[in-house]
Amino acid sequence: MRSAIRTLFALALGLTLAGVAPIQAQNAPPRIVIGPGVIEPMPIAIPTFIDEGGAGEYAREISRVVTSDLEGTGFFRNIPQDAYISRITSFDGGIAFEDWKAINAQVLVTGAVSVSGDRITVKFRAYDVFNGQVLEGAALQFAGTTQGWRRMAHKVADVVYSKITGEGGYFDSRVVFVSESGPKNQRLKRLAVMDYDGANVQYLTDSSAIVLAPRFSPQGDRILYTSYESGFPRITLLDVASLRRQSLDEQPGTMTFAPRFSPDGQTVVFSLERGGNTDIYALAVGTGGLTQLTNAPSIETAPSFSPDGRQIVFESDRSGTPQIYVMPASGGEGTRISGGQGRYGTPVWSPRGDLIAFTKQHQGRFHIGVMRTDGSEERLLTASFLDEGPTWAPNGRVLMFTRETSGAGGQATLWSVDITGRNLKQIPTEGPASDPAWSPLLP
Repeated sequence: MRSAIRTLFALALGLTLAGVAPIQAQNAPPRIVIGPGVIEPMPIAIPTFIDEGGAGEYAREISRVVTSDLEGTGFFRNIPQDAYISRITSFDGGIAFEDWKAINAQVLVTGAVSVSGDRITVKFRAYDVFNGQVLEGAALQFAGTTQGWRRMAHKVADVVYSKITGEGGYFDSRVVFVSESGPKNQRLKRLAVMDYDGANVQYLTDSSAIVLAPRFSPQGDRILYTSYESGFPRITLLDVASLRRQSLDEQPGTMTFAPRFSPDGQTVVFSLERGGNTDIYALAVGTGGLTQLTNAPSIETAPSFSPDGRQIVFESDRSGTPQIYVMPASGGEGTRISGGQGRYGTPVWSPRGDLIAFTKQHQGRFHIGVMRTDGSEERLLTASFLDEGPTWAPNGRVLMFTRETSGAGGQATLWSVDITGRNLKQIPTEGPASDPAWSPLLP
């Protein structure tokens, strides 16, 4: 049962997608076939979760967030509650599956919420409506503090998404970004962090110094970024819990920027400019040991580790224009993998290890794209006046990036798109925002 439902989404997520539409044969769970047209979202019903004591507005809000998470992927279509024939009045009551079939619901998600003091418990089930069964592994409960109720909702949505698609979830995650304010020619910037959907914004630094390119550690407890607090770009390490900061590299007469963690969090790779030449270096976080990884007269920057830590993808203009190269993690000459026309930059390896995302400039337009790790199967997902700086969701199936509008009043905003090029949407922020970086799933 579950494998057939996963087939529906595995095909929808394929990079060679031409168009898909779900079909349902009698006595068979939902499936999908490839053909002309567009993806037809799966109809899903999510009645308001039951208040089992003290939950009040929490039950309604958790239901709303679960619905928003799933519908926001573009793979689900929420059936409005005024179309329901049956009502869910008890979490353990019987399900009239024929009534849910009649409104074409393929998946039904029910839940209940209880609150005691500052503790909240959320339990839920996801049903395959046609077969009248709970999806395997989709009958769980989560508990936490009332302050973290949105995390409970994201966890529910992650489980439902994962059980239906076979892909990892990404809703219970955060995004660090640069929050901007002021006129474009005197823009103030500070670090901020938010839920993946733009909620729960917290500011991590003030706007006294320019900050750029924040990056989460693999554990999500630290953030690397470039700070101009000293007047020159320096790599800074921020502890998320305490907000304690420290400069990682104090090489005299140098500028350091574009940092990123290794998969084990023990090494930082970054660009170091000295005497007009920019190369990539590695710094051991524990010992401070510095290793030069490239040695070329060109500009080498934007390094990103492969998930297994064995390779680094980076940007170099050694061919005359910025292109993408891959080298061993120990350093070396590197092999060019970008082969199309235009200028390539800001490469970042997918957490799944199968793709590299990048920024491309060609014929006056900027694009966010993906390619295989050998440079094959390049696909451009977006096009605009200025799209740049992709970051991967924890499941490696969605990208977030910066989009800036043209003109003197142009504003930077955050957008996301899935790897099929579908479901392009803006992420709500309180003001201009740039340089997003996705966290791993929260523990």
